Amino acid sequence: MRRVRVVGVPIDLGAGRRGVDMGPSAIRLARLAPVLRELGHEVVDLGNVEAPVAEAHEHLLTPAGPHHADVIAAACAATHARLSGLPADDFVVALGGDHSISMGTVAALGSRQATGLLWVDAHADANTPATSPSGNVHGMSVAHLLGLGDARFLDVWGGGAMLRPEHVVYLGLRSVDPGERALIRDLGITAYTMKDVDNRGVAYLAAAALEQLGGLGRLHVSFDADSLDPAIAPGVGTPVPGGLTYREAHLLMELLADSGAVTSLDLVEVNPTLDRANETAAIMVEMAASLLGKRIL
Repeated sequence: MRRVRVVGVPIDLGAGRRGVDMGPSAIRLARLAPVLRELGHEVVDLGNVEAPVAEAHEHLLTPAGPHHADVIAAACAATHARLSGLPADDFVVALGGDHSISMGTVAALGSRQATGLLWVDAHADANTPATSPSGNVHGMSVAHLLGLGDARFLDVWGGGAMLRPEHVVYLGLRSVDPGERALIRDLGITAYTMKDVDNRGVAYLAAAALEQLGGLGRLHVSFDADSLDPAIAPGVGTPVPGGLTYREAHLLMELLADSGAVTSLDLVEVNPTLDRANETAAIMVEMAASLLGKRIL
């Protein structure tokens, strides 16, 4: 059994639609900690990283450059500070908030030379400020972790690249911008789209991802709720039809659990204002439980 540490990062300024700052509360309300304790884990909720509320600071409501970059970088730095001092064998579950939080979590929980990142998402989140059509920072996280982009984010981990391209694997992609497509191809990043899921199946892709990443020192899974099909996960700000089914996502988590390789997890982009009776948050709790050992038999 694991020592699990839960931390919330209630920030939504990286997204184009407000509301994911309430995601940590929704996931907690869906019984994340009790469910994990029922599996035998020692669970401690460390509370939330302090994040600004935009409505209390008028200047935060006016995008400039990468939207709200100073504030988001500060939140990522606070996340990094909160997590980087934890024991290396603690299993951290970070609750977003939008996907910009991963710049803080991955940097805090990994190392430059030996961290694998499995990015489960409908979107690549690999725009730079120069290529982003929207300016929304939650669509730039992977590019910055690869050392490409705004120095304010790179400074969170001391500058440069946090990850190597060969240590990143995407799974579930189905909405990729032109600049992201070019970056993925130019850097040779492994990217499994929903076409690959349909053609090869989750079991094959999970095995391939683990073969590529499982031998590194740490493996971080960053799970975006919009990787799931909107029919089962309606509470997201950027839904894309044709996503992972419940069973596909559940199988992925089971296979990752079987490997014993995963060391930390993000659960991001749950927007309770768009959800249906907290269904999306509940599914995210089920995904975390499967990753941490819940079995059918």
